[in-house]
Amino acid sequence: MSAATEVLSTYQHVVDEVVIKPGPSGIFDVEINGDLVYSKHETGRHAMPGEILGLVREIVGPDIREYGT
Repeated sequence: MSAATEVLSTYQHVVDEVVIKPGPSGIFDVEINGDLVYSKHETGRHAMPGEILGLVREIVGPDIREYGT
């Protein structure tokens, strides 16, 4: 499952926009609602499975339940 699909299926009720910005040499950034969540340029590696969703969980906080729960 792609990071965008994972985030939208889990937090579609609070996420307005997921943007994956490609850059040179396989670099990419992931923005959620205009905020930078993950940058391959900064980390020097691809995100691990579930890592971006985990970062979004930290941003929305424990009071926001996953969609459908």
